[in-house]
Amino acid sequence: IQIIKDRKSALIFLGQYVDKNHWDAKGHRIRKSRSGSARLNNYLRKKVSEVNDRLIELELEGKTISAASLKAEFVKGRKKQSFFAVAKAYLEQVEKQKKFNQLSANKPIVKYFKEFLNGADISFKEINVSLLKKYQVFLQVNRKVGKRTIANHLIFIRTVYNLAIRDTPTLAKHYPFNHGGIKIKLPDKKKVGLNMDEVQRLEELELEHGSLEWHTRNVWLFSFYFAGMRIADVVGIKWDDLRDDRLHYAMSKNDKVGSLKIPAKALAIIEQYKDDKSGYDDFVFPELKKADLHNEKDIHLKVKAAKQKFNEHLRTLAKLADIDKPLTNHIARHTFGNISGDKVHPHMLQKLYRHSSLATTLNYQGNFIHRDADDALEAVIGK
Repeated sequence: IQIIKDRKSALIFLGQYVDKNHWDAKGHRIRKSRSGSARLNNYLRKKVSEVNDRLIELELEGKTISAASLKAEFVKGRKKQSFFAVAKAYLEQVEKQKKFNQLSANKPIVKYFKEFLNGADISFKEINVSLLKKYQVFLQVNRKVGKRTIANHLIFIRTVYNLAIRDTPTLAKHYPFNHGGIKIKLPDKKKVGLNMDEVQRLEELELEHGSLEWHTRNVWLFSFYFAGMRIADVVGIKWDDLRDDRLHYAMSKNDKVGSLKIPAKALAIIEQYKDDKSGYDDFVFPELKKADLHNEKDIHLKVKAAKQKFNEHLRTLAKLADIDKPLTNHIARHTFGNISGDKVHPHMLQKLYRHSSLATTLNYQGNFIHRDADDALEAVIGK
């Protein structure tokens, strides 16, 4: 946008590029031959209008302003109201807090939202109900993502919007998530675990000692034997954590500390890794042996790579064991929940799962308790 005031001019760059062939110089607009031309033309008209409106306001107020100062004011205001500027600052804060899982989950959201906007930046006032509904359709049709992922995208946008309102309270009147606006509903996750017969088939597979499938099975079973311990915690177990036939560890997710007796089956797995033991402060499993333990980001990346590797080999193991259910790292936790059912008291399950509240345990375990519903159905229909 070129601003001319008192025969002096200043240029405001809007952050967009188009090939010369797609630009209509006479009409000052982007030709239809360019994909996303309608959205970009609307964006261009809006920005020109904003500059004109601000210039008129200043003249009505009797203030003298140069082209350069108007440009500086406009650019400063635009940056302050930019969604991606606030999002970037938020992600930088998340990284400083070393919340690397959250950072990994949120970065793609910024990428997809920018893709939806054809690379253009956007002000918070432009993020309305209509635009967010179009974005949901974009995610579902173009990106083929599920309802849970779509909800996560909206939650992130809402979080960034709330941060902007904290600095600029007047944005609250444009808030698209209030009453009558966008409602975010998290769909229930389908939790399916293996049964004991399927676990036994996995245990009995004949696998080459030292192979990736052999190691993956060991890690998965170790997780299952300890009530579905998270994989990040499994690969972080050190020999020093194994004392007096018990496993002592703090869960990485909430730092809850606990101690469990080592089952014989888990002890048999541990024994297979003793030859690689270099000391009591060494890891039992190899994934973090070469990690920089003073660099939390490096640890996070190595755990993330391990999870991806395990999930890949678990698919192979499912075929070998003739298991037609999804088999992933997290399914070890669902499997423990499925097999325990209503056999274990909820308070004990809360301790095993390391949940912060009993309500979380009851809600989680409710996915695997079917007896009452089955009995009620049989009472009406019969066996």
